[in-house]
Amino acid sequence: MTYTNVKPKVLLIGCIEHAQSAWGALGQLAELVESTATHRAEFIQECKEGKFDDVVALYRTIASVALTGLIDEELLGVLPKSLRYIAHCGAGYDQIDVHACSARSPPIRVSNVPTAVDDATADVNMFLILGALRNFNTGMNALRQGKWRGRPAPPLGHDPEGKVLGILGMGGIGRNLKKKAEAFGMKVIYHNRRELSDVMSAGAQYVSFDELLSTSDVVSLNLPLNKNTRHIISKAEFAKMKDGVVVVNTARGAVMDEAALVEALDSGKVFSAGLDVYEEEPKIHPGLLSNQNVMLVPHMGTWTIEVSSQQSSKCCIGSLRIQTILAMEEWTIENIQMALEVGSLKSPVPEQADL
Repeated sequence: MTYTNVKPKVLLIGCIEHAQSAWGALGQLAELVESTATHRAEFIQECKEGKFDDVVALYRTIASVALTGLIDEELLGVLPKSLRYIAHCGAGYDQIDVHACSARSPPIRVSNVPTAVDDATADVNMFLILGALRNFNTGMNALRQGKWRGRPAPPLGHDPEGKVLGILGMGGIGRNLKKKAEAFGMKVIYHNRRELSDVMSAGAQYVSFDELLSTSDVVSLNLPLNKNTRHIISKAEFAKMKDGVVVVNTARGAVMDEAALVEALDSGKVFSAGLDVYEEEPKIHPGLLSNQNVMLVPHMGTWTIEVSSQQSSKCCIGSLRIQTILAMEEWTIENIQMALEVGSLKSPVPEQADL
């Protein structure tokens, strides 16, 4: 789809934090409009009033879920018929009903940011694995209370070397995590929707879901959230794991049943857990908050900022590079630019690969 005379309209929901220059440059190609809604009902009213008529592409920030709620059949019913593309600024896109987007006539094509988050998220993943294995949380909490390691001292932790790491979901983050884990001497196995090529798996052993559960010393959840993966780890799955297993989740909170995790932690089935995501974030299950054997991080997998070593020509203190979040925002803008210029997306979601 190519636009020539009249500029197409692009709608922004939420705020662009760091890629303002790239967003401004998109204004040469499109008319940029924004929603001022503060909650779902207001956004629906804006749609019904025709504020977004003729919009062909939508830039959706992760935080915009607080403004619009899920992009589901109800929302698709009021969004303009001109809408053809939704560019989501994140790797996980469970906030969007892709099936409903595909079913609309003509279909709405959805994109995400599949790789920009890999390195930063895998770093947090490895941090949680190490912290949970070593059971550092108990000692850190005691230290802040003026009790040194605690009275009594916490149980001794475990070394990563020689442990079997089972990665559930061998996408970009999972593959990045594999390299980091092997640097600590861990053996990596994985389960995926389909077995990867030898090149993609880089030597990791493909196993069945049940074998991953039963043989892993550490289970890492790195799969997207959808109707097939919601609560993919629950009571039955914990029962198949080794006694004293460590569980880490940097994917989406709802891929694991938090109540079942709390029960497994309380029984000792799970030695420790490391979590960056939660079922109802920012609300945290009280059983997780009260358990000293759980490492909790407030969804900071992509929360990085770096200072370039190169000096800026305009500033003597160096140029600032917002690494992960900037890369995600720029990638999302590139998806919209490609859609407007050539009618295709840089990174369509897998469910629409054949659309």
